[in-house]
Amino acid sequence: MISRLPTTFSNRICETNKIEFTDYLDDKIISTRTIPTLKITDDKGNEIRGLGTNVVATNTDSSEVTIEGIPYPFYGEEFSHHVKADAERFK
Repeated sequence: MISRLPTTFSNRICETNKIEFTDYLDDKIISTRTIPTLKITDDKGNEIRGLGTNVVATNTDSSEVTIEGIPYPFYGEEFSHHVKADAERFK
């Protein structure tokens, strides 16, 4: 999993691996397009699959991985805390 990557290092990873990205210089953030070869797993080693996976990296010590289109029932099982929070919010 990608985490704690400064944007200059992230830029080099993207350029080396031909990953399309946008560099927001003023905000010191990069945002990738979908990365088809990026594999995300849960704590048990199960792959979390969706329609697309992208990364937003900042110049601090944080990055965010977004997986779009995770299907049910897997989403409900893996992210039950989000399902519960949404149910509470939309009561």
